[in-house]
Amino acid sequence: MPCHEDRDHLPDLVTHRGLPPCEDPSVTARMRPGRTGDASMLREIERLAGARFRDVGLAAVADHEPASIETLVRYAEHGRSWVATGASDVPIGYVLVDVVDGSAHIAQVSVRPDHQGTGVGRALVDSVRRWAIDHDLPAVTLTTFTDVPWNAPLYRHLGFRALREDEIGPELRSLRDEETAHGLDPATRVCMRLDVRG
Repeated sequence: MPCHEDRDHLPDLVTHRGLPPCEDPSVTARMRPGRTGDASMLREIERLAGARFRDVGLAAVADHEPASIETLVRYAEHGRSWVATGASDVPIGYVLVDVVDGSAHIAQVSVRPDHQGTGVGRALVDSVRRWAIDHDLPAVTLTTFTDVPWNAPLYRHLGFRALREDEIGPELRSLRDEETAHGLDPATRVCMRLDVRG
């Protein structure tokens, strides 16, 4: 979708929250480690991306407050965030990673709406896959919605599989319990895994 059309749909978010005008989404994204100075823009990217959940009846998810500046800075300082940028180094997407049950765990991935569907999300996930390999971790895991088209169905397309209940480790189970405590229906959620070792 052309940038001007997205700005027409999201004028307040784009022009009043400090994000610069979008670049041509056909420009190939560049990946780099997250920086402490990215934090404010990453919060806005998550807000913009989250608004899409209203379309599938998940307003509470859309209204969820993004990670704090302090949290995003901490991920950058620990080398556990990657940012996708356009030609001018302006962030258009990002991913945060934890280590959960001995695997790389995607804590958050968000792509600016005017760049969704262009391979940015795939590239961010691939950054995590390569990080897992470099750190001799066996897999990448995440939790996501089962039926939201850009959630579990997309991750299955990228090679993830749903974990059986007996495959879910204690730390991942604890994260799922935290989601439930924050109001997410466990019946709509799934834990997924992408093996990165041969």
